[in-house]
Amino acid sequence: MLQRQAVCRAPNVAAPAPSCLRRATRAAAPTPRPDALHEVTTSLKQLASGLGRGLLGAAAAAALLLPTAPAGAEPTVLHFPIARDKEVFEVQKTMAEAWTIVTETFVDSSFNDTAWDEELVAALTQAADAHNADEARTQISSLLGKLGDPFTRWLPKKDYKEFRIGNDGQLQGVGMLIASDPASGRMMVLAPIKGSPAEQAGIQPGDELLNVDGSSVSGLDTDRVAQKLRGEEGSSVWVKVARRHQEEIPGVAKARQDVEYKQFRLRRASVELNPIFATPLIMDDHVFGYVRLVSFSGHAAHDMQRAIWQLKRDGAEAFILDLRNNPGGLVNAALDVAGLWMDGPAPVFNVIDREGSDPSLQVVGLAEPTHATTDLPMVVLVNRNSASASEILAGALRDNRRAEVLGESTYGKGKIQSVFELADGSALFVTVAKYQTPGGSEIDQVGVQPDRGCAPLGGSAGMGAASMTGIPVGVGASEMVVNELATDDCVLTAEQLLQKKVEAAQMPNPLMATAARRAPPLVAFN
Repeated sequence: MLQRQAVCRAPNVAAPAPSCLRRATRAAAPTPRPDALHEVTTSLKQLASGLGRGLLGAAAAAALLLPTAPAGAEPTVLHFPIARDKEVFEVQKTMAEAWTIVTETFVDSSFNDTAWDEELVAALTQAADAHNADEARTQISSLLGKLGDPFTRWLPKKDYKEFRIGNDGQLQGVGMLIASDPASGRMMVLAPIKGSPAEQAGIQPGDELLNVDGSSVSGLDTDRVAQKLRGEEGSSVWVKVARRHQEEIPGVAKARQDVEYKQFRLRRASVELNPIFATPLIMDDHVFGYVRLVSFSGHAAHDMQRAIWQLKRDGAEAFILDLRNNPGGLVNAALDVAGLWMDGPAPVFNVIDREGSDPSLQVVGLAEPTHATTDLPMVVLVNRNSASASEILAGALRDNRRAEVLGESTYGKGKIQSVFELADGSALFVTVAKYQTPGGSEIDQVGVQPDRGCAPLGGSAGMGAASMTGIPVGVGASEMVVNELATDDCVLTAEQLLQKKVEAAQMPNPLMATAARRAPPLVAFN
């Protein structure tokens, strides 16, 4: 899903006014930018001008004074009951805060043809009658559901914290990848992350996780166990694992299995998640650099640049960029990654805001003259699970004639969300604009259409079991993924296309050779 890198704060938070879009510029090496899309929706800056203060003051008086009335007109006042329970009243304030932000920023100014003011009063009234704060919070999601947009949603404080972990590309925990074994239901360690507390303590792939801080993990899903392992940097957590050793006994069909129980005290730390898998692929006498990007996290461009450099040192003559199953991520990351493959200035995508402005006047891209990390031939792989920022990048590389796109039609998620941190620490995700490819092709509900089709390996996912979430984990997993790629029809098709391009570039041009032979001698003038 496409999100902004910088968090827009609600108007009643003591923080700079939200600025959600800015024309992109790019340095030679990808570095984080505070916000890549500011200029396209500068109207969002007005959100901080008193809306929050008026909102909360009015709520305390059981009436909400709308500050958006036209000049000279009578302001609209919405009346609603105040909850007697203090915690429920705090939920009412959060709901009114979210409603105000949606009113100012939502891409559809008709609010899905609803009576948006009346919907707020109804939701506040329902919340006031709630028995507790949890019951009242359901009215926030119910209110936003009236917009008919699944991407405009509210996240509680705890869930928002988890979201930020995924998009920052870092987590605070012990650094081990876990998954539930579908056959036995055991919670297994796939691999400790390199350099993490788990690896340093000696936890190994194949260890079964039994309990965390003395609490059994039996019956818990992967997400709940992961939450138990995460925590503040520097804090400690105890984990108990079972390590099974198999011994082959001559003449006995079934191996003997010994179980060793180990307990570790792990000190949590910031663990970096690499969204890149890269490897050279050899076809005949050619070397192609294969780069798989699984998410557009905050440091995706930095990691990809390092991968490109390494593959060039390995002798890569062309590149395959695999965006299959990539659900998207940060807009800034998509822009930075685009700048690794294309020279600037170049358009990356067009934005249409809620006023329906001409998209040609709202082009977002690489605004300054820059040089790509590589100009070697490339092919982009996509499938129907490639969404949002993946579609932005694939469309930009295709429309700028930088790459051919192979695979299936993509997901078709052409909406941009801004993230607003609310006063209580929760967050509101609001669809503030829609986007197109640089050539003006619609993406939302349509997707990016590939130049050529190919049959994905193992169905639409195009990834085998060794890949797990897209990045090989565990002993021997990288080798297994390389073996998968050797029979992947999309990769094979890409290699054939790139082989033709490389060999064509290496062939001498007879017309140029003839012109060189006929060229007059250079004359030196004194």
